[in-house]
Amino acid sequence: MPPPAIPAIEGGLSAVGKRFAIVVSRFNSFITERLLLSAYDGLVRSGAEREDIALVRVPGAFEIPSAARMLAETKKYDSIICIGCLLRGDTAHYDVIVNEVTRGIGQSAQETGIPHAFGVLTCETLQQAIDRAGLKMGNKGFEAAMAAIEMSNLKAAVGSSSAAVTSQKPSSLPKSVSQRSASMATKNPPPLSRKRRTRS
Repeated sequence: MPPPAIPAIEGGLSAVGKRFAIVVSRFNSFITERLLLSAYDGLVRSGAEREDIALVRVPGAFEIPSAARMLAETKKYDSIICIGCLLRGDTAHYDVIVNEVTRGIGQSAQETGIPHAFGVLTCETLQQAIDRAGLKMGNKGFEAAMAAIEMSNLKAAVGSSSAAVTSQKPSSLPKSVSQRSASMATKNPPPLSRKRRTRS
């Protein structure tokens, strides 16, 4: 049986009238350029104008959160797309960078209120990165662009629904409820206090 339809607030996949910023790392550019082209293509195919897409390049993945934060704080963009590629090496450097990049992007999104799409590959091998840049596992750049579009529309939908709720004044109790409360109070009056008699 199909699940019952439950009303939900969702974001659409139309980028018409939206502005986006893409932050892309130059490190491992043979991977990140494939992700970038697919993300850009996804935005345009979804209705975004080319002049409404800003491209910012940074040296490596570690610099992505800082650039994304600067762009988000301008309030010029509906969503930020973060693109990079991290490959595990022989030292703990990979783990440190992965944690900082993930934390920084998430913190920027939460504190600025601007949706951030995570298009940073964190792979064990080069082949895993190639597979996720358009070979066997789809293209994570395109998926990040779709997530950015949906979240920007979701933010607008949530904002409009919240405004509609706050604009409604609380209604007074129905007359039937008020009459019922009054009748109950009449039928069940509070007990009278009894004075104790003292013997003379």
